[in-house]
Amino acid sequence: MDSLKHKVLAYYKQQVEDKLDAFHDMITALTEGAQNDAKGSAGDKHETALSMMHLEQEKLNHKVAEFLEQQAVLDKINPDTVNTRVVLGSLVTANGHHLFVSTALPKITVDGVTILALSAQSPLGAAMLGKEVGDSFEVNGTKYSITSID
Repeated sequence: MDSLKHKVLAYYKQQVEDKLDAFHDMITALTEGAQNDAKGSAGDKHETALSMMHLEQEKLNHKVAEFLEQQAVLDKINPDTVNTRVVLGSLVTANGHHLFVSTALPKITVDGVTILALSAQSPLGAAMLGKEVGDSFEVNGTKYSITSID
């Protein structure tokens, strides 16, 4: 039986993979659209359409790069690693919140548990790194106490 941490990591990996697939599909569609436009158009209208497509493609490529970075962070995480201190890949319970130290991703619910993925560079993530169960820390005036680390 997979632990909650295994399920959370698998869910986030799938989410990032799905986003990457969607962006690759959009880029392919834009490229095909540009090729089809090139066959049937001429003049200023064509140049403007091509410019717009290139801008859109650049935006999509930027998004793809962001998701590839997130994927690289998730790929570094071994869900079987057991740590007594908060490290990249830790699933931490603090103040009743379940926090997954990885990369900033949308909140999810797995097995009825709401999980918030946050970057190790975020204020909360950075404040937690290296802490142990029972440790307290403060971020933006809110005091947190770590009750479990998985």
